[in-house]
Amino acid sequence: MVPGFLVIAIDGPAGAGKSTVAQGLARRLGLSYVDSGASYRAAAILALENGIKPDDESAVAQALNRAEIQFSGDGEHPRVWLNGREVTAEIRSPEVTLAASRVARLPAVREKLIALQRSLAASRGVVMEGRDIGTVVFPNASLKIFLDADPRERARRRLAQNRQEDAAATLEQTANEIQWRDQLDAQRKISPLVTAPDAYRIDSTGLTAEQVVERILALAREKKLVNDEVP
Repeated sequence: MVPGFLVIAIDGPAGAGKSTVAQGLARRLGLSYVDSGASYRAAAILALENGIKPDDESAVAQALNRAEIQFSGDGEHPRVWLNGREVTAEIRSPEVTLAASRVARLPAVREKLIALQRSLAASRGVVMEGRDIGTVVFPNASLKIFLDADPRERARRRLAQNRQEDAAATLEQTANEIQWRDQLDAQRKISPLVTAPDAYRIDSTGLTAEQVVERILALAREKKLVNDEVP
């Protein structure tokens, strides 16, 4: 964590509401917003476009040495750029999603992208969401949140989020996909999805994103990280 800057880490499984909550929080606090997973998705695009197998650690890492991944936005219309080209929509395709899950398991790739993620807090505060933010990327974050929700609720949210991309998906299929992703994240040897010992757990089941944001702001005020005048 960069001294003097507010860094809020939000971790949790797929469908827990991390992106919506993190974006809302960034807007309220005037901080940068970063989806750490987007960097792995950008790396996946890089591999696919260069004919590199997503699990070829050396080749993907070398490609990243020659690439530039950038983020813009403070919670309002966040955008992702790869070598000067916007890939905000492209990183959400099923092909990229599958490749990203393989890329994210490569130690050399994670090392490079974690360095990138840390650099994003070098000039201002940040709200960053992912699966290892409070445990690996920013172990000394100002505030750590682990956001979770009932598995069926998470599947319902993900289905609604992806409806335009895959209108044929069912709740059961989506729930199975989420369960598969949960297992991968929890069992991977490097940066598994776990709750940081000093993280605050919030169950978002039955809560709106705004209600979760308010809970996090209350914690930030309690810890004297923000003043009472924050809107």
